[in-house]
Amino acid sequence: MNGTQWIIFILSIQVIHFLGTWKLYLKAGRKAWEAAIPVYNAIVLMQIINRPKWWVILLFIPIINLLMFPVVWVETLRSFGKNSLLDTWLAILTLGLYIYYVNYFEDVKYIENRDIHPKSALGEWVSSIVFAIVAATLVHTYLIQPFVIPTSSLEKTLLVGDFLFVSKFHYGARIPMTTVAAPMVHDTLPVLKTRSYVADVDPATYRTSIWNKLQLPYLRLPGFKKVKRNDIVVFSWPADTVYQFFKKQKGVRKPIDKKSNYVKRCVGVPGDSLTIKDGYVYINGEKTVLPYRAKPEFLHTVTVEGQFSNAAIELLGRENLSGNVIRVPNSSLQQERASEVITAMNLELIKSDSTYTYYAGNIGNQKVKEYLKSEDMKNMALFNLTEAEAKNYTGKDGITSIDKFSYKIPDTSIFPQDAAHSGTVDNMASIYIPEKGKTVPLNLEVLPIYEKIIKEYEGNDLKVNGNQILINGEVSNSYTFNQNYYWMMGDNRHRSEDSRFWGYVPEDHIVGTPIFIWMSIDGINDGMSNWKVRWDRVFTTVNGDGEPTSYFKYFLILLAAWFIFDFFRKKKTAANK
Repeated sequence: MNGTQWIIFILSIQVIHFLGTWKLYLKAGRKAWEAAIPVYNAIVLMQIINRPKWWVILLFIPIINLLMFPVVWVETLRSFGKNSLLDTWLAILTLGLYIYYVNYFEDVKYIENRDIHPKSALGEWVSSIVFAIVAATLVHTYLIQPFVIPTSSLEKTLLVGDFLFVSKFHYGARIPMTTVAAPMVHDTLPVLKTRSYVADVDPATYRTSIWNKLQLPYLRLPGFKKVKRNDIVVFSWPADTVYQFFKKQKGVRKPIDKKSNYVKRCVGVPGDSLTIKDGYVYINGEKTVLPYRAKPEFLHTVTVEGQFSNAAIELLGRENLSGNVIRVPNSSLQQERASEVITAMNLELIKSDSTYTYYAGNIGNQKVKEYLKSEDMKNMALFNLTEAEAKNYTGKDGITSIDKFSYKIPDTSIFPQDAAHSGTVDNMASIYIPEKGKTVPLNLEVLPIYEKIIKEYEGNDLKVNGNQILINGEVSNSYTFNQNYYWMMGDNRHRSEDSRFWGYVPEDHIVGTPIFIWMSIDGINDGMSNWKVRWDRVFTTVNGDGEPTSYFKYFLILLAAWFIFDFFRKKKTAANK
């Protein structure tokens, strides 16, 4: 919905409220017209049901209001003597329309000084649970959201099994766009394994569906900082068309705020020109200097004496083994079709000497092996390492050399998946990161770079007619961006699906920034019996200078001090009675 549509929708709700409650307002000693004035009618209703006026604010906060509406329906009925369990369920199951029946067909009396305290232990329990959920949902949606690191894309900086608190208020909380959704969950209901929200996700109908007309336009509350270069950012994955992971199904079109959440490092901000050379990021021609805590990992060719020992593999890390190395006699490369075969096998050059040429990759076809006379190297392999590790491990456990490796043969798996803009994960040509309000020239050559922005992220109708580009039916040779965009990458360069594959992250996809690790479990994906708590990471900050410091012991000291204080406070109170 746009702004006008939402105003019409809200006014329609006011009419529904007026028609269903005006008689009850009269019986409560108010005027009928008071039930018709937006916002004011809610304030009056709070007085009628003997509840605080600040509840009105909760009625206008997306998601929170879904929890508050049933509470207000039930409280309204109870203010007119409808206290039975049947009345409560009728109010909830009819979405409040049961109040219409009471308003027009029942002779009820207003209970002015109604006792609002629950009359049973069950009622007290339900009341406490409801408002605990309201408070938790408010915090979860607008302030702090828990998040767990599921993949190794930021390994060494954030580890698989780190449990984070993600701040939504740093950049300003994004108002939920999906208005009808279950609280406290993201896109899937636990146990039921079904969508937690109401929306049409069919690619053929999602633009015109009546359900999607309930979506709120993008709006963000004021924050106290902007996304800066090298910030670690949580965002809605722009390329998320997966209904359920690991299942082959037709792609879906999720609402922005219900797309899967990813966490990466923002390496490029609006207005930057970004280039990747040998795995290093260059911004506006200058090599990026990462924060101290960032530990980027790259592929390295490791050479040992003889062949790899268990000690060398353990030192390097078995999980870091990333590729095979073969060698081909230089004489074999002189054959007529040798270069075609090398290309067909996706072999990537590492180095050459007077006798052999060494490649990263595998040759599974025996005939090709015989044709090239290739050999699998027993003393060479690719490992995923930081540059500091590469330097420190050289000379240990038979390791003779460790050399940085990068992919150089361009292909179309890299954004924007276009032959004219091919690249590799380690080498990409300069690309502009769009800034809101800036205009770029538009032609068929650069169109693949901005096509998704124009069509998907900014909702324009885009067509190509011969050499002409038509946007919303008009010939265009330039385009002005409606929002900011960012470039996100993992520190673990070769084990991260990021902007190098699916491109820009729009500003309306930004969720927040991790600020705190409250728990860290090694082996989180290996079953509970294999879990090990990384105590040195518990209660550590994500950002900052120097090595992370755990504040867990200080938390325990404060907790113990509170219990001691509370014990003596209660003891003193009991003595004074």
